[in-house]
Amino acid sequence: MWLLHYITNRSLAAPAAVKGALSTGEAGGAAVTSFEEHKELAFCYPYGFVSAAPEGECAVVLPLRDGEAGLGVLHSGSGLEPGEVMLYSKGGASIVLKNDGRVLINGREAGNA
Repeated sequence: MWLLHYITNRSLAAPAAVKGALSTGEAGGAAVTSFEEHKELAFCYPYGFVSAAPEGECAVVLPLRDGEAGLGVLHSGSGLEPGEVMLYSKGGASIVLKNDGRVLINGREAGNA
């Protein structure tokens, strides 16, 4: 019983993630400004992927025991079906992996290899 009480109290008291505007921080690192500024953030990515989101995007910051981590930027309105994947850049280039096996590059279907 005491363990359940301890876990519940600790989880309710834990700081929550925040969101705010992304900017380039000091020494080129990422910073996010919400109700306070979160500086020199390391961002989390799936292995093998790295991204540099443009300034002004809405980023999410998660407090950790030994600092903070940027989780990424919020995005909506992609038009993707569940299970589809899109890579895109600020300049408009995109690659979409469709559920039916097609690959779209900049909106055009890629040829079969």
